[in-house]
Amino acid sequence: MAPAGPLLMEGGSVVQQPEGGAIDSGERRLNELGYKQELNRKLSMFKLLAIAFSTMTLFTGIIPLYGFGLLNGGPVGVIWGWVIVSFFVMFVGLAMAEICSSFPTTGSLYFWAAHLAGPVWGPLASWLTAWLETVGLIFAVATQAYPGAQVLQIIILLLTGNNIGGGYFAPKGIFVAMYIGLTLIWAVINTFAIEIIAYLDVISLFLQITGAVVMIIMLPLVAPTRQTASYVFGNFVTNSETTGVTSKAYSFILSVLMSHYALFGYDAAAHLTEETARADINGPIAILSSLGIIVTLGFAFLLSLTFSIQGDASNLFDPNNETAGSFPPGQILYDVFHGRFGNSAGAIVLLFVIFSSFFFGGLSIMTSASRVVYAFSRDGGIPGSFIWRRIHPRLKVPVNAVWLTAFIACLLGLPILKLNVVFSAITSVATIGWMGGYGVPIFFRMIIPGARFQPGPFSLGKFSRPICFVGFLWICYTCAVFLLPTTYPINSTTLNYAPVTIGALVIVVGGWWIIDARKWFKGPVREIFLANGEELQK
Repeated sequence: MAPAGPLLMEGGSVVQQPEGGAIDSGERRLNELGYKQELNRKLSMFKLLAIAFSTMTLFTGIIPLYGFGLLNGGPVGVIWGWVIVSFFVMFVGLAMAEICSSFPTTGSLYFWAAHLAGPVWGPLASWLTAWLETVGLIFAVATQAYPGAQVLQIIILLLTGNNIGGGYFAPKGIFVAMYIGLTLIWAVINTFAIEIIAYLDVISLFLQITGAVVMIIMLPLVAPTRQTASYVFGNFVTNSETTGVTSKAYSFILSVLMSHYALFGYDAAAHLTEETARADINGPIAILSSLGIIVTLGFAFLLSLTFSIQGDASNLFDPNNETAGSFPPGQILYDVFHGRFGNSAGAIVLLFVIFSSFFFGGLSIMTSASRVVYAFSRDGGIPGSFIWRRIHPRLKVPVNAVWLTAFIACLLGLPILKLNVVFSAITSVATIGWMGGYGVPIFFRMIIPGARFQPGPFSLGKFSRPICFVGFLWICYTCAVFLLPTTYPINSTTLNYAPVTIGALVIVVGGWWIIDARKWFKGPVREIFLANGEELQK
C-alpha cells in the first residue's frame, strides 16, 4: 500500500490522499489550493499543446490584420513589428509559465491574482481579472467567427467565379448567418467530452503546421514574380490618403497591432490544467512551446506572403479586384496561382487550410472561455452562477457555461449588419481584456514577497522579478495602443468603439464592486481544507 499523504477535508469529512505516485502531481497541488478534482484529468502534454496552439493559431492572428498592417506601415511594420512584439511577448510567456506551474487551476488568471495579491487585495484583484478574462475570451470567440466567415465568403466567391467574373459575394445578412453558424457549431462540439476537442486540436496542429510549411515554401516558388529583399525589409508607407494618418511613428504603431493581436492566447494551456495530467509541469511546457512555434512559423509565413505580393501592394485594397478589395491575403493567393496556372484552384485549397485554422481556433477559444465562465461561477462571481457552474453528470463538461458563451458571442455579431467597424472594436476589446487579465497576476507576482510564493517545478529563480517587470510594462503598452483611433477623420463610421466598451465595462464592474460585490465576493472559494486547518499563502 502506498504511504499515506496529507489529510484533506471535503464537506466536513477527512479524506486520506495517497502519495507515492497514486495521485497526480497537478491534482495534489489543486487539493492544496483548496479545490477538489471535478473535471476529467485526461489530457496529455501533447494534447494540451495542441489546444494551446489551436487557440493561438498560426493564421488567425496574422490573416485578419495583415492588410491593416500593410496599409499602415507597409512591409516594415509587418515584418519588423513581428520581431519586436515576439521579443517582448516572450517575457510575458515566461512569467505566465512560472505562475501556471505554481497554480495549475482552471480559471487560472483570476485564481492566480487572488492568491498572489494576498488576503487584503486578493478579492478585488481576482474580481477585476476574472471580468477582464471573461469578457476578453468571449469577445475572442467573435474574433474567430468574423474572419472565419470572411474566409468562407472569399472561398465561395472564388468557387463561383470572382468579383470581376460575376462570382457570389455573400451580403451582410448571409455573412452574419455564417458567423452565427460557426459559433453554434463550436458550442455543439464543446458540449461533448474534452477528449473530442483535444483530438480535433491534434488534427488542427498537424494541419496548420503542414499547411504553413507548404505555404511558406510554395508561395515564393509558385509566384510569377517576387518582391525584392529591400522592399520586404525596408519599405515603409503610411498611405495617409486612405487612413488619414500622416505621422510615420503613429502609422508604425498601428501597423504593429497585427503582431500584438496574433501573439496572445497561449494561456489556453492554463485554463485546462485541471483536465491535464501533471499540469504543474505540462502546463508551462505547453505555454512556452505553443508560443515558440507560433513566433517561428509566423515570421516565416509573413516573409513568404510579403515576398509573394504581385505588383503594387495598393492593388490588394482595390474594391474592383478579384476579391473585392476585402481580403488582401486572399488576393495574394489568387494573384500567385492565377498568375502561374491561369486558375484559382491552388488559392482555394490554401484558403480552406486557413479556414480550418479559424474553425479550430474558435473551437479552442470557446473551450477556454467556457472554462473561465465555469470557474468564475464556481466562486459565485457571475449572475446566475448556480446555473453556469453545473457540470454535466456524464460528460463532465460545463455545458451551461458553453452555451452562455455561445449566446453572447452570437449577440456580438449582430451589429455587423449596420457597422463596418465592428470587427475592429471586437478585436480591441478581446485583446485588452485578455492581455489585461495577464497583467494583474504578473504585477502581483512582481511585487509579492518571495516567501509568499511557492514555486512549482518551472521556476525563473532570481530572474523572475525582472522578467515580470518587462512583461507587465509590455502588457500596459499593448492595452493602450488598442484604444487608439485607427482612421482619421473620426466619425461614427470610423470611431474605435473599444474605449467606449471598455469604459462601460469598468463602470459596471467597478460600480458593482463598490456598491455590492465587495461585501460578499472573497475570490476563489476553497472546497477542500487541510485537516490541521493550515491555510495556503498566509
